[in-house]
Amino acid sequence: MQTVEARPAQTGVPAPDPYEACTRLAREHYENFPVGRLVPKKIRPHVHAVYAFARVADDLADEGYADPRLRDGASSAPTEAERLAVFRNYRQAWQNALAGKPHDPQYEWIFTPLLRTKAEFNLPDSLFLDLLSAFEQDIVQRRYEDFPSVLDYCRRSANPIGRLVLLLHGHREEELAKLSDAICTALQLANFWQDVSVDLGKDRIYIPQVDLRRFDVPEADLFAGKATPNFRNCLRYQVERAWDLFREGEPLPARLKRPLSWEIRLTWLGGTRILEKIESRKYDTLSRRPIVSKFDFLILGLQAYLGG
Repeated sequence: MQTVEARPAQTGVPAPDPYEACTRLAREHYENFPVGRLVPKKIRPHVHAVYAFARVADDLADEGYADPRLRDGASSAPTEAERLAVFRNYRQAWQNALAGKPHDPQYEWIFTPLLRTKAEFNLPDSLFLDLLSAFEQDIVQRRYEDFPSVLDYCRRSANPIGRLVLLLHGHREEELAKLSDAICTALQLANFWQDVSVDLGKDRIYIPQVDLRRFDVPEADLFAGKATPNFRNCLRYQVERAWDLFREGEPLPARLKRPLSWEIRLTWLGGTRILEKIESRKYDTLSRRPIVSKFDFLILGLQAYLGG
């Protein structure tokens, strides 16, 4: 998207909104739960710019995977090298934009507003680079040996978003950032355990390999969709880890003012509802993916608003 020059004031035509495309993506993307709807209107475009940056990067890393369970899946899907090349072009374009150097113009619609947001709120480079490092890792790494390595991925893939939201609201207290980290990591874990079958379609397994061995869960059972008692016990163990982190971060909403406190509380409730759905299915996320329905979100939204 080309940058448009602001027109002279005397024409009566307002300058184009540089955040418009980011806002449209935040409202229309197929994976999107209403982004930035519960934050002050003046901050909303900045949240959308951050969201667009992360959403596009995640899509570049994620789209086009061949499902290893389909015999002919590999024939039409981009190779790992092809996905990596496209993603690294995006990463290099962002690094060039940060340095004020020429960059790929196809991403101008993201970088122009985001650089403005970054400067206005003094957002650190490290949070954006952490996000990119995690998304790139998703292309090249499909197994995790132990839980600390999963947590390190979450630290870079999920936690920066929470910290950026706090910074956009003027919160730079490290204590609040750590509470946010706990919620964001827990939410990422909840998504992992909810999406076990989905991730298998990308040949990804986030359940630590050491735990699969400990509970005697062969990968062949996972790809066959067999929710054996061993698998259920293994997933129960992972769910309990996520619960611990949600409880650790639970005090955060009470430390914030409305409406941000509502959005963080709703995020917390949505994540814990995923875990409850998994529990109600007796930890079988292989035969069917647990879903938090629109009705669930309606109830959770009311709970968040009432502070319950």
